[in-house]
Amino acid sequence: MSQRELVILGTASQVPTKQRNHNGYLLRWDGEGMLFDPGEGTQRQMIHAGVSATDITRIGITHFHGDHSLGLAGVVQRISLDRVPHPVDVYFPASGEQYYHRLCNSTAYHQTAELRPHPISAEGELPAPGAPFTVRTVPLSHPVEAFGYRLDESDGRRIIPERLRELGLSGPVVGRLQRDGEAEVDGRVVTLDEVSELRRGQSFAFVMDTRLCDGVHELAAGVDMLVIEATFLDADTHLATEFGHLTAGEAGEVAARAGVRTLVLTHFSQRYRTLDDHMSEAREHFSGEIVVAHDLMRIPVPPRH
Repeated sequence: MSQRELVILGTASQVPTKQRNHNGYLLRWDGEGMLFDPGEGTQRQMIHAGVSATDITRIGITHFHGDHSLGLAGVVQRISLDRVPHPVDVYFPASGEQYYHRLCNSTAYHQTAELRPHPISAEGELPAPGAPFTVRTVPLSHPVEAFGYRLDESDGRRIIPERLRELGLSGPVVGRLQRDGEAEVDGRVVTLDEVSELRRGQSFAFVMDTRLCDGVHELAAGVDMLVIEATFLDADTHLATEFGHLTAGEAGEVAARAGVRTLVLTHFSQRYRTLDDHMSEAREHFSGEIVVAHDLMRIPVPPRH
């Protein structure tokens, strides 16, 4: 199993269908599991997908419409029921803090888990203690306050074995190079740059209910994986604009302009029984990898360049 993958728990929009549960997306990133927008039924979808409550280390809510948040009540109760041993950071728009507290305390249960709420009031980097990435949010354009999320891993260095062999380096000296950035070998200082190359950090963006706006492009810029709503087809652009959503064609345009590597389309209106046209309309603009998400799918984060 990939250490970095997106598990799709639901792909519906406001109304679920027989094939599509309400929203829910778990990003596995090494030892982290960030759950985005748990709608109704997320807890059951987790069981079908083989996701346990202990896999969840963070939860991100884009906005407080029901199809993106009503599942939070069941998820947080399950986290306590299973006695998840680590704290769980929860991010959500500050304007909906009352809804957060209502959902977390919607019924009587024995709370054993530690939830660390992080209300979002403006664009910027969020607290992410212990995470191997930064978490940043940007405002979007929807009838209620909404934020998109972006995760970025810092750049690093990759040791090149051939260069180590050329210089006759092995054993503890390699560890010193990685730790200190340089090491003295036979009276000569060897730097880490001499035996390594840049390893770009990976990035991920999550863009749900929104019209086209600057925030969409900012979140998507250069990411390895963009998960983005494609609620409507282009023929229904007037509905997308009225209700604060994107079309599949617009999602494709965003990905092309941003230089995205893998585009994941999701959040489909119940009016569409099949999704072939969503792929076709996105493909008109974007030539890279496109995945039309379906429930319980697992999508690997693209390998590093």
